[in-house]
Amino acid sequence: MSTPLPENPPPSIPVNIDWRAIPIGQPTYTPVPPRPSIKTLYLAGVLFFLTLCTCLVAGTQFAAAYAQNQAVSVDEFFSAFTLFYKHPSALAAGLPFAITLLTILLAHELGHFFACRHHRIRSSYPFFIPFPSLMGTFGAFILIRSPIRTARALFDVGASGPLVGFILAVPALAYGALHAKIVPGLDDLRSVDLAFGTPLLLRLFAAWLHPGVSPATLLLHPVGRAAWVGLFATSLNLLPVAQLDGGHILRSLRSRLHRYVSILLPLFPRLVYLAFGKAGTFGGPCFSACVSFASHPFTTPRRSIPLAVGERFLRSSSFSFVSCPRRFIFLQLLIDRS
Repeated sequence: MSTPLPENPPPSIPVNIDWRAIPIGQPTYTPVPPRPSIKTLYLAGVLFFLTLCTCLVAGTQFAAAYAQNQAVSVDEFFSAFTLFYKHPSALAAGLPFAITLLTILLAHELGHFFACRHHRIRSSYPFFIPFPSLMGTFGAFILIRSPIRTARALFDVGASGPLVGFILAVPALAYGALHAKIVPGLDDLRSVDLAFGTPLLLRLFAAWLHPGVSPATLLLHPVGRAAWVGLFATSLNLLPVAQLDGGHILRSLRSRLHRYVSILLPLFPRLVYLAFGKAGTFGGPCFSACVSFASHPFTTPRRSIPLAVGERFLRSSSFSFVSCPRRFIFLQLLIDRS
């Protein structure tokens, strides 16, 4: 027996309601990702200051070598740390190198940071890695704290940093090549502690600005040497493996190929180490071991958004860049050549 319906039932659906104010489903991303905590900002500031100190020491050595028309000395570099308490004002000579290098690296990481903000991805502030060496630093990085769910976002995050850093490094390298000095014997390891290679871009600038002069005999201005280091960091980041920038780009194109390359490419320096066994090549196995255990934490990107013609060209050109390291490599360290 059913209960009879009332004569004037209340309407089950409200008449005067603004349907536009009701959200449809759960949003995929947070509309505005929360900013990193203030503690991480303090940590980023401390690391930046320490990196500035190490870069000032390296820049001071490059400035002294440039003024004396000679190659940089590794032994004098370690003794230069005493300038912090003996003669701090002498470190001002390293400012051109330090400011140029930190600007390139900071622009690189801010490219990643703002790409993450654009695609509603949570990320940390840029963290610099101070290291007492002639480069002054091991680079910088950001931490991504939320998944990257589309191929377009993954490509933008991976390619934005190298692109911005490269744009700033090119004029700095041109300035360094323009003010370079011609010093024969810079690539002779019998008379110098360390010989820097001549990348393709530097060869082009040398042929344009110093015709008829060998690029190996050019002693770069400290600003140009900082650009050289910045391009070196960019070339390493473009290796198409694991969580490097090149790995992000390759994964946005072919996720399965990225997996195979990440497994096979780190085996190459291990084989070189086993074949030659030189003490100076210990960095190869260390790098390959780190890359082997650096898995990609993100979900497989979805390709639900069609790409414009310009984006397709940028993707193909970036893939060509990272897949031909011998042709476009920016670094040729002449260590253990004998």
